Amino acid sequence: MAIAQSYPKKIIILGGGTAGWMTASLLQKAWSHKNVEILLIESEDIGKIGVGEGSTPALKLFFEHLGISESEWMPQCNATYKCGISFPNWSEELGFEGYIHPFYSQADFKAGSAFMHNAKLRRQGFDVAAHPDKYWVQSNLAKTCKSPIAKEALSNKMDYGYHFDSALVGSFLKKRLLKLGIQHLTDTVTEVKLNNAGDVSTLITKDNGTQCANLFIDCSGFAAALIRKALKVNFIDYKESLFNDSAIAIQSTIDNTQPIPSQTTSSALSNGWAWSIPLSNRYGNGYVYSSKYISDSDAEAELRQHIGEGCKGYPARIIKMKLGRIEQHWHKNVLAVGLSQGFIEPLEATALMLIQHTVESFINSYDEMVTIKTSLTKQQSVFNNYINEVFESIKDYIVAHYRLNSRTDSQYWRDNRESTHNSERLAALLKAWDITGSKSESGKNDDFEAALTRYNGELTYFVPSWYCLFAGKGRFPKQLTQPSTDIKVAPTEQVSQYCQKVS
Repeated sequence: MAIAQSYPKKIIILGGGTAGWMTASLLQKAWSHKNVEILLIESEDIGKIGVGEGSTPALKLFFEHLGISESEWMPQCNATYKCGISFPNWSEELGFEGYIHPFYSQADFKAGSAFMHNAKLRRQGFDVAAHPDKYWVQSNLAKTCKSPIAKEALSNKMDYGYHFDSALVGSFLKKRLLKLGIQHLTDTVTEVKLNNAGDVSTLITKDNGTQCANLFIDCSGFAAALIRKALKVNFIDYKESLFNDSAIAIQSTIDNTQPIPSQTTSSALSNGWAWSIPLSNRYGNGYVYSSKYISDSDAEAELRQHIGEGCKGYPARIIKMKLGRIEQHWHKNVLAVGLSQGFIEPLEATALMLIQHTVESFINSYDEMVTIKTSLTKQQSVFNNYINEVFESIKDYIVAHYRLNSRTDSQYWRDNRESTHNSERLAALLKAWDITGSKSESGKNDDFEAALTRYNGELTYFVPSWYCLFAGKGRFPKQLTQPSTDIKVAPTEQVSQYCQKVS
């Protein structure tokens, strides 16, 4: 049983882009004082995907961890602030045609509690206000194009994300790391060699010959050159539960004389959804769809019509996506990060968060392994099980968007709603939400939050986010009655006034 005695003397990161340079940044920060040599190899021949240009609040923590201020990186990456994501036209339920999924923070504690209280009452059939947009500070900020740091008194209570040019973020981190002395090669790997134990031993490059290391990080994107092609790690396909396999990206102009939106907009279209991401210099737009239901050309035409005149003259880029994950993210002496380890469509902008979370978890796991001398096999098993569960929990949250849609205008939306390819967790959550207030088959009242706890549903998304998702789609009984005077209803108007006041 192999026991790690020390840190790797040399690490090779294969692939640049946002994944490669974020990985290098975190490893350099964690292990530079341990005399760990880091070499990043990237090829000019391989294009960068750059599907998403939005983040979760995790990216704020990433830059804070590296000691990089917003004033330093944001202007260089055309970045803007993000309070959350709006979802127009996902529902045909009257009054619930769209909603905002805000980033929950300390400023929302009382208002959020009021929202969930009223949502529970509406689930039980009482006619009370339960649309999430009425209850969240950041929803109000997003509606009025305000920054999540608009008021200094709340700045330390706000969690928020960013919109940015992902290619520029990679370039920014690259310049910073080169100044810090990280090694870098622009070259193409032509061959991967394994040793007798099945570990990667060397990479053969076109111009710089043999490159050896103890640990390899696969940031080679969908190619997965090390983890899948060389080590043959199995891939778990999500196509049965997530239908989309294509995306079209088109830029458009932004009017800087008007306030820049502080939300990502994810609008439901005929056979998928379109993102609109405001940067300081342009919009990033795209259409995520299933090629089974619409052709690339028709999807492009629909997206251009949706965007309007602002995209005239801008080219469209078609991206084919393979949604799923690998079974083992850390196998042998290779760690997969980014698209090489898997991809869940960009509906909730989780791609960079998964990169960051994977690398940070790996560093913590390796530190623990060296410190307490546990076996590599055991440490990898615990790590892989955890990262897989993170992927699965995000997948469930994304799939729930489709199952909860109430559109009737196309077969795509009907098929998504009626699909039974749900995980045990998601099936349990759907059932628990619907039966609250009535008796389950066992004769007991079930509880949505208890189901979240039981099925580890809070691993990535906390209770308020799940409530926003279900309530925002209007998943409530059709027949409602007025609550009796002995039922306490949270004061919606007072909450709304609070949200407006503090924002």
